[in-house]
Amino acid sequence: MPWSTSTRRTELPRNWATIRKRVLIRDRYRCQAPACASRATDVDHIVRGAGDDDANLQSLCADHHRAKTVAEAHDAMRQQRAKARHPVEQHPGLRPRQR
Repeated sequence: MPWSTSTRRTELPRNWATIRKRVLIRDRYRCQAPACASRATDVDHIVRGAGDDDANLQSLCADHHRAKTVAEAHDAMRQQRAKARHPVEQHPGLRPRQR
């Protein structure tokens, strides 16, 4: 996702550069994706929205970071479509009585 259309950068903490560097050093600049030995250049939130603490961050190579981002975007779109097709209805016992 190009930064020009993303609002993600505005959601990052002001000290992101420091956090990013610390995580890359912690992971020895190695991609944390299983069976990957590539050099990590990106720092990824393992669970989006779960915070910026080191336990929720991992170093990834650009290819794995891109693949994870695309997969997450597809999942989000799939969930939105499912909600649009199947609106959540209130349980019949909780609906106001009609007279």
